[in-house]
Amino acid sequence: MDKSNSSTRQFGNFLLALLGSIALNPKAVNWIGQNTPFKVGSNQTPQEEDLDRPSVVLSLSTLMPEQREAQLESIASSDTPSLERSRARYFLASDLIKKYEGGPALIQLKGLEEEYPLMAPYILLKRGRAYELTNETIQAQETWQLLLKNYPDSPVVAEALYQLGESNPEYWERAIAEFPQHPRTHEIVRARLKKNPKQPKLMLFLVKYEPDGEGIKAIRDRLVKDYSKQLTPEDWSVIAQGYWNGADYKKAAQTYAKASSTPENAYRLARSLQVTDKKQEAKTAYLRLVQKFPDAEETGLGLRRLASLSPTPEAVKYVDRVVNNFPDQAPEALLEKAEMFDAIGSKKTAAQTRQKLLDEYAKSDAAADYRWQVAQKYADAGDYIRAWQWAQPIATNNPDSNVAPKAAFWIGKWAQRLGRPQDAKTTFEYILARHTQSYYAWRSAVLLGWEVGDFTTVRQLQPTLVKPERLPTPSAGSETFQELYRLGLNEDAWTLFQAEVGDRELTVPEQFAKGLLQLSLGQNIQGINSIWLLKDRVDPGDREQWQALRETSQYWHALFPFPYFDTILSWSQQRQLNPVLVTSLIRQESRFEREIHSPAGAVGLMQVMPATGEWIAEQIDLKDYSLTDPQDNIKLGTWYLDYTHREYDNNSLFAVASYNAGPGNVSNWRQRFRTRDPDVFVEKIPFNETKGYIESVFGNYWNYLRIYDPKIADLLAQHKSKQEATSQLNF
Repeated sequence: MDKSNSSTRQFGNFLLALLGSIALNPKAVNWIGQNTPFKVGSNQTPQEEDLDRPSVVLSLSTLMPEQREAQLESIASSDTPSLERSRARYFLASDLIKKYEGGPALIQLKGLEEEYPLMAPYILLKRGRAYELTNETIQAQETWQLLLKNYPDSPVVAEALYQLGESNPEYWERAIAEFPQHPRTHEIVRARLKKNPKQPKLMLFLVKYEPDGEGIKAIRDRLVKDYSKQLTPEDWSVIAQGYWNGADYKKAAQTYAKASSTPENAYRLARSLQVTDKKQEAKTAYLRLVQKFPDAEETGLGLRRLASLSPTPEAVKYVDRVVNNFPDQAPEALLEKAEMFDAIGSKKTAAQTRQKLLDEYAKSDAAADYRWQVAQKYADAGDYIRAWQWAQPIATNNPDSNVAPKAAFWIGKWAQRLGRPQDAKTTFEYILARHTQSYYAWRSAVLLGWEVGDFTTVRQLQPTLVKPERLPTPSAGSETFQELYRLGLNEDAWTLFQAEVGDRELTVPEQFAKGLLQLSLGQNIQGINSIWLLKDRVDPGDREQWQALRETSQYWHALFPFPYFDTILSWSQQRQLNPVLVTSLIRQESRFEREIHSPAGAVGLMQVMPATGEWIAEQIDLKDYSLTDPQDNIKLGTWYLDYTHREYDNNSLFAVASYNAGPGNVSNWRQRFRTRDPDVFVEKIPFNETKGYIESVFGNYWNYLRIYDPKIADLLAQHKSKQEATSQLNF
């Protein structure tokens, strides 16, 4: 609904191996250990039992305390020790403490650490809190002291130190010294700064250990303004990184100029100067980077940036240096070099440079991009044979490039135009197998005759969706963290996770765990992004782990979650809209973030502009509403999506394009292009943002369909069994 807000997301290229694992039935889905039989008669202690086996207690974790209380009490009163009994007692104690009922909580916690050792530090922590609620202060402090003594290395100690520090500040000093990563320690530091703001060491502590916390930007500004003479180069590095991550490049340049001398800092200084249009200063900074760190990875990119600021003869020298010394960046440097020669009319040299790219770096993304550019030019001229010849090597040499699914799809379309239906069919089947998660897999399924909805029929479809009731337990983090997550104690799990990983770079499993946690806490945009950004890992080992993760159903459920499912389903049914299409549009518009605001002023899940919301409210006689309330926002947004469909005879391509770019633009494009081929229409859209928006929304639609609709999942599995994907298209 707001063109300036919708972010274009290009789908990556995905492994065929996933095809055999996506037939989903949540009642039979094999989450980690879900199908493991209970060990009847086992002599194992509860903590040695399979923590992920089917559990009544865990199934109650999503209910309100009053809804689960009776069943938990029944399980907790069992005479036989078991993991289920331990979990039930812990759950009951936690719920009772939240209701300030310390006495009953103490009954549930009595001796629990002996039968539930995995949670022993937390049991002692809660027991101390329960004593505190019953005004037994001495017993509370003795319990927390016992926690410190028995579990000195547990991050939970920071929680006890916080409590003990309320009466003895020495414990707070210990928390700051021993547990700087712990969120509870950050509360201690904030409390001290509130009492006495003139403490630069504590301000630096927060800037370093809580860089994205509330009010940290103001703290950075104050350090720079009032305490610059006290800051070391290492301090300036920490402050500068915060500005860089926040895209405040003017302040980043000022602070990186004083930071430690490292390749990364030197590059970021130069880039910040360039972004803020200080070209000469940027050029000088890039030259300093090149001189001081000639072999650093950042220097290759710095040379390319330097070339963009230099006249052609000088720029060519810089990119040649990249080609000779930084092979990973050589393909992009060659393309840039060719463009330089084009700009000065040296067409022959430009052509030779591009040929070198094709000859020496045929498997690079840059080669794929160049091939696709040439193929498009031939196709626009109606020479589909030459277009085909240029595009086909992409599938052979660059099957994992971003452009590969698109190139393969258009080979199929060109084959249709050339009267070669079997080649077209082969191509579309290849895309479904090799690029299963892409927008072009959906387009291929449509052209193969699958019942997945085309632009003109998507609205009417009502897929049968089957979704798991809960996400899987993360494989990263301590066993205690994983148990908190299983129990649905997400805030405790999040606190412990932050304390365990600190501010270091996360491993692939840890970043996935972080995304799962954020989704569990309703931080949907952060959770989806945490998982999505795993694709940017460059370390070979990390990429191997990411590829393995992408072969699991857990990964796809997390990347395409279903927040507000009941509300979306209800309003979709009332508007006679396909709920998967509505969900897909919401994922693209807001990542399910209820209070998000776009730069243009659009609000909430479906990014409704306030003026549009007022107009819709008048149409449906809605007197009192809030665009940040999911129920109201989806009510208004689905009405508008229904309206755009009615305006375009239920053509979802035009309806979704209108939702993004406005009806005026869509009407203009229909008049200009006058094509009956929807794929041609999408390609001709002059707004790259809207073109990407359409591909993202319908790519989302396809992914939700293949993940949550068992019929489509089965169809894909059958397709896999009939055809093994090859690394290239063979006609």
